[in-house]
Amino acid sequence: LNAALGRAPRQRVRFLPAPAPGGGGALELVAARVPVLADHPLVRGPRFRKLKIGAGHRLDVKASGVFVLGIGHGNKLLTDLYNCHLTKVYTVGGLFGKATDDFSDTGNLVEKTTFDHITREKLERILAVIQGTNQKALLMYSNIDMKTQEAYELAVKGLIRPMGKSPPIITAVRCLQFALPEFQLEVHCLHETQQYLRKMVHEIGLELKSSAVCTQVRRIRDGVFTVDDALPRTQWNLQGIQEAIQNCQLKVETELEKTL
Repeated sequence: LNAALGRAPRQRVRFLPAPAPGGGGALELVAARVPVLADHPLVRGPRFRKLKIGAGHRLDVKASGVFVLGIGHGNKLLTDLYNCHLTKVYTVGGLFGKATDDFSDTGNLVEKTTFDHITREKLERILAVIQGTNQKALLMYSNIDMKTQEAYELAVKGLIRPMGKSPPIITAVRCLQFALPEFQLEVHCLHETQQYLRKMVHEIGLELKSSAVCTQVRRIRDGVFTVDDALPRTQWNLQGIQEAIQNCQLKVETELEKTL
C-alpha cells in the first residue's frame, strides 16, 4: 500500500519575495502556490502503519490448500461466513502398512503391518459406514424436525448443517484413488481439524485389520472459496489482492443472503 501512488500533496498560497519589474535589486511579494511540507513522505512517514487482518479456518503446518483471510472491513464478513458453518472439502492421502505416534507419515514409527488383504471394495464399505454414522450426527445437531416442510426445503438446497457448536462431522467421503499401499480420499466435513482427518485415516487402517498413516491433507474448498480463487505466492501483491477481493465479493454476499 505504501509503495502505491498516493494523492498529491496539498497546496497553499504563500507570498514569496521576487525581483520587482523595475529592476535595481528591489523585491516585491508575489502570491505563489507551494506544497504543504507536512504532507511530504519524508515528514509524515509511511501513510499506512496498521492493517487489520483476520484468519478464517486455520491450517496446521503439515496441511496445505485454501486459507481465507479478511482484510480491514472484511473481518466482519469473515465472522459472518464463520457463523454460516459452511462445508469444507479436503483431499486426504493415506498409506497402508504402518502406524506412527501422530498419525502422519513423518511421525515416529510405532508398528508395521501387512496390507495385501485390503481391496478397494473393503475400503469403500468402511467409508460408507463412516458416512452413515456421521449423517445421523448431522441430523441430530441440526436441531431440525425432519418431518417438516422446512427440513425438506433445507435438504433440497443442501443447507442442513449444525448452526452451533458440534463435534467434527463428515458429510461425505469417497475414494478417489486406490493403488496399494497408497490411497486418496475426498472428505466433506464440518468443524474438523486437520489432525482429526489424520486420525480418521489411522482408524480406517484399524478397521481393515491393518494400519495406515496420513501422507497429505489439502483443503480444496472452504465454503464458497475454492482452489481457483486462491492466490499463488507470486501474486501476493497489491494488485493481485485487490482483484481477488473484487472477484470474491459477489460470491460472499450471495452466500450470506442465502444462509443468514
